[in-house]
Amino acid sequence: MTIYNFSAGPAVLPKEVLQQAQAELLDWHGSGMSVMEMSHRGKEYMGIQAQAEADLRELMGIPTSYKVLFLQGGASQQFAMIPMNLLRGKKSADYLNTGEWSKKAISEAKKFGAVNVVATGADRNFSYIPAFNTWQRDANAAYLHYTPNETIGGVEFNWLPDVGTVPLVADMSSCILSRPVDVSKFGLIYAGAQKNVGPAGLTIVIVREDLIGEVLPGTPTMLDYKTHAENDSMYNTPPTYGIYIAGLVFQMLKRKGGIAQMEKTNIAKAKLLYATIDASNGFYNCPVATSDRSRMNVPFTLKDANLDGDFVKQADARGLLQLKGHRSVGGMRASIYNAMPLEGVQTLINFMNEFAKNHG
Repeated sequence: MTIYNFSAGPAVLPKEVLQQAQAELLDWHGSGMSVMEMSHRGKEYMGIQAQAEADLRELMGIPTSYKVLFLQGGASQQFAMIPMNLLRGKKSADYLNTGEWSKKAISEAKKFGAVNVVATGADRNFSYIPAFNTWQRDANAAYLHYTPNETIGGVEFNWLPDVGTVPLVADMSSCILSRPVDVSKFGLIYAGAQKNVGPAGLTIVIVREDLIGEVLPGTPTMLDYKTHAENDSMYNTPPTYGIYIAGLVFQMLKRKGGIAQMEKTNIAKAKLLYATIDASNGFYNCPVATSDRSRMNVPFTLKDANLDGDFVKQADARGLLQLKGHRSVGGMRASIYNAMPLEGVQTLINFMNEFAKNHG
């Protein structure tokens, strides 16, 4: 039986990447060492990290005026590092509140300065993205932070906020590499790796160079982007194996047509799954506004919540794992990141149709 892992993160990784890592586990390219054993100062590992950065720059079209940092601490640590580094003498920053991850970023930023919430989706249980013309922005904001894809609520931007010269900051943890983005439109992009890039433990930060070097007084050395930018992400030991796996993912994406081709596949997967939900005559329901539905995380409920347990149990028996929704919202959630094959989504759809027929 083929297993399909719909976990929101840590999430499914490409099978061919795992197979390559398995083949190289004990002896990387004739070095006699596993990547896990290598000194981060050795030529073998330094070559791995340099190639990973070069491939990511190529895939995303990252301008030379941006630094790529391989850090630790998860996206949650960035909630603090961003205001520490980007307030840069200003007193406040703008934040958009579209769900649980936005709320956490807002809560952390309030420890370092004033936060102006430009808009919120709370009035409709975070099931939509507030229209841009309703945002109440602060003309003196140091930056504007938003979450392009909310993993829990399943809302995703299909447009780019135009904030002029104000640095745009995006938490792309659950959507990075899933669709092309114009990096030059952002001041900073950050992402935990454990959804679309690699294993948990690696965090990627892409930051415009002119935003580096003016931290809040008392900022710890390890929380200063300048520390990592000046040391090629090797001020301390980086998450070497996570960077290695990420590099394999980048190489695989290049072989398969890059991010533009990946987006086509993601659109096809999401279209199939949402069509099944919408055609179920109410047996399944997606609470998210149609225009704001995520391609990465698809939440849905059953018409009778008493069937939730049976749905999960029977799905597990079919090898369709981790479909139970987040504890804060309930229902179901299918995370269909880059590494989820189209066949996995089709298998889920077949099961959903069968379950609805048997319990409708």
